[in-house]
Amino acid sequence: MMGVTMSDRRPEYEVRVEYDVRVPMRDGITLSADVYRPAGPAPATATAGETGDAGAAANRFPAILLRTPYLKVSKEQHELATYFASRGYAVVWMDVRGRGDSEGVFVPYRHDGVDGYDAIEWVAAQPWCDGNVGTLGGSYLGRIQWLTALLRPPHLKCMVVLVTPSDPFVEVPTGVPSPMHLCWAHMTSGRVMQNVDSVDWMKVYRHLPLATMDEQALGRTIPSWREDLAHPTLDAYWQPLRYQHRFHDIDVPVLHISGWYDDEQIGTPLNFAGMTRHARTERARRSQKLLMGPWGHQVNRTSRLGDVDFGPSAVIDLRAYQLRWLDYWLKGIDTGIMDEPPVRIFVMGANTWRDEGEWPLARTVWTRYYLRSGGHANSRFGDGLLSPVLPGPGEPPDHYDYDPAHPVPFITEPTSSQIGGPDDYSAIERRDDVLVYTTPPLEEDLEVTGPVSVELYASSSARDTDFTAKLLDVWPHGFAQRLCDGIVRARYREGMERQVFMEPGQVYRFTIDLWNTSIVFRKGHRIRLEIASSAFPKYDRNLNTGGDMVTETEGVVAHQTVYHDAARPSCVILPVIPRTGDGP
Repeated sequence: MMGVTMSDRRPEYEVRVEYDVRVPMRDGITLSADVYRPAGPAPATATAGETGDAGAAANRFPAILLRTPYLKVSKEQHELATYFASRGYAVVWMDVRGRGDSEGVFVPYRHDGVDGYDAIEWVAAQPWCDGNVGTLGGSYLGRIQWLTALLRPPHLKCMVVLVTPSDPFVEVPTGVPSPMHLCWAHMTSGRVMQNVDSVDWMKVYRHLPLATMDEQALGRTIPSWREDLAHPTLDAYWQPLRYQHRFHDIDVPVLHISGWYDDEQIGTPLNFAGMTRHARTERARRSQKLLMGPWGHQVNRTSRLGDVDFGPSAVIDLRAYQLRWLDYWLKGIDTGIMDEPPVRIFVMGANTWRDEGEWPLARTVWTRYYLRSGGHANSRFGDGLLSPVLPGPGEPPDHYDYDPAHPVPFITEPTSSQIGGPDDYSAIERRDDVLVYTTPPLEEDLEVTGPVSVELYASSSARDTDFTAKLLDVWPHGFAQRLCDGIVRARYREGMERQVFMEPGQVYRFTIDLWNTSIVFRKGHRIRLEIASSAFPKYDRNLNTGGDMVTETEGVVAHQTVYHDAARPSCVILPVIPRTGDGP
């Protein structure tokens, strides 16, 4: 894989399983776990867990804990547990509080830090565990690892976190949940997995007000949906769910994994960079690994997303890579993984893997591409230009009307399992409420790898509105491939702690975070930036009233103006990577 020798350890053990093992929490609630264990003693050469009692040590193994709201009973979960257990690990699959066979009430994330601490320490104390515990899991399972790590359980030795959600309002900086979050909330309601395929989700997402989207549109009350809606700023309600401002409290080696098209991708590079700079100890700061593939939220499943095939190397032996990490930190086996560079990325366009020394890359040339036009950048048939040349003093602005009754579509499956991908936006770019700025065909390849952002000078007739931005790779035949995108809600332009409304007609400078990408724009391709005011249903529709986002039902049309002259140079900031002789 990627020029690196993978761990080729074959299964060493038969596996025994104990189902519904009750694990006590400090408040008396018991959680249910299925425990997969090697059926036989550890090899005589094993170093982990060796004590004066050699016989007892031979039957003790390091443990991997996975805690899930998605139920511990699927075929895939069984196969994953069997893979690691057959290679000398005790694997504990646990239903989180209130889900599956576990007692209690499920309130997303609220109990998971403390419960995770108690679960790790329970595992470490079992006669089949040698005291070394690692955690593994993605999405919800990733975030709760971070919430647990903040509490510093003594026996937590390492983590493998995949596609991890960020703090509140980092992914969705709108003050309210994405409409598509309701799909996830419905799926995890009660104790079992709900059927999301029986719901007309687009009808649900169009319902207003947001306050009753659950009961009136979906047909069931979701308490967490309503509680989240009641807190549109970053107040004390959200503090128990935050971890990205507290890397200095975490002292754990972490393997961070995500994909460029993961709909929660922003968190993984942020977490890696945060831990390498701010973790509690120098050892932890030096013990971080980042792996980014050409994947969606379901990482490493296929080389093809939508119409784009990233080639035969896009799918890797991810379990073997994780095994090398766990063997190093839990068994003390020198697998060579810590001798390798800390960052491994898949560069799209070139469709190759590459090792790097840090994130963002130290050799990045932050390059501004300016929005240019003669005042008619509306649609891809307009005169919008994306150029490294600074605009002159008299360049006219662009105008468009944003009608929340007819929002710009965000191409996605209707459920929340994967929000967006490398989709073709050429048809949507026919709309006049989408400003389109495009470079001429490139005369040579250009690599863009790292965080992308937009500085936008704009005004509106509304007291509150949204501005969205999207970066695309335009192929010679016209395919407009989405790479990354983002949004700013005007009332939160100064931060999520408070709402500050606009003065209609006044020009403001907005910053839009487009997350991250790694792409070689090939010779003959064009770089494109879209500016609009909606991306529905990924984000809720701003009704442009400046009113209560949760209860209002009627919107107004906002007249938007985007400026790009010498005094107000709207631009996209691209992390350009200089070409080298041995580059892609």
